[in-house]
Amino acid sequence: MNVLEKVVTLNELRKARNELPEPVGLVPTMGFLHEGHLSLVKRACEQSASVVVSIFVNPTQFAPTDDLDAYPRDLERDAALLQEAGAKLLWVPTPEVMYPPDFQTWVDVEKISQPLEGEKRPGHFRGVTTVVTKLFNAVQPQKAFFGQKDAQQAAVIRQMVRDLNMSVEIVTQPIVRERDGLAMSSRNTYLNPAERQAALVLSKSLAAAESAYEAGERDAQSIRKIMEDIINAEPLARLEYVSCADFETLEELEIISNKALLSMAVYIGRTRLIDNCVLG
Repeated sequence: MNVLEKVVTLNELRKARNELPEPVGLVPTMGFLHEGHLSLVKRACEQSASVVVSIFVNPTQFAPTDDLDAYPRDLERDAALLQEAGAKLLWVPTPEVMYPPDFQTWVDVEKISQPLEGEKRPGHFRGVTTVVTKLFNAVQPQKAFFGQKDAQQAAVIRQMVRDLNMSVEIVTQPIVRERDGLAMSSRNTYLNPAERQAALVLSKSLAAAESAYEAGERDAQSIRKIMEDIINAEPLARLEYVSCADFETLEELEIISNKALLSMAVYIGRTRLIDNCVLG
């Protein structure tokens, strides 16, 4: 039976990490795990001799208007799920461990972090890239595993790894969805039954856009309008943005000629949800 070791301090982590068989895979999370997270752990187990999972609700990637304290947490349940999934080491650092007194060093990935989530959530990606850099430095994994649901985050981290010559391979796992199409997210727990049903508009709009693409549509604005019309027709939905962008650069497209990322952010009631799919 797999035994999951849980550590908190940096010294504990390094001691436990040094005893792990190589290669090591890292799955960074904010906890309250669902099948999407567990699919990352399972893939990491397939590609690594040892899997480290971090759980840290990172305060620096939350906006002042976000309710950091309300983010769902259940460490005991998470640890049981991780043990069953095959992880070897769970690191649960405190904010004081990650951001010691007089902390003043940040990692900023510029161009690719500016549109979409970067525009709507100023400072978000600076918090993400800084904490991920600290996780990479602490764990020293050969591979790190991220979900495609946070598509821009994965793109920003790939850019950071290339730019800073980090010796870690970034592996991206496809989105895991509920049976009715809703992308799995810790924030789905905020939805009441009517909102939960309304939230299906995100995956429905992506499916309609994908069908149009498969039928030959290549005009990016027409693709965006298909998505916008479906979302705007849902009374409980409030559209924040819809994007049809180049997969690598995230620059908005006029014509889809190569791999493209369709993405969106939508408020369902008071809950902000994101979703995406890849064309081509």
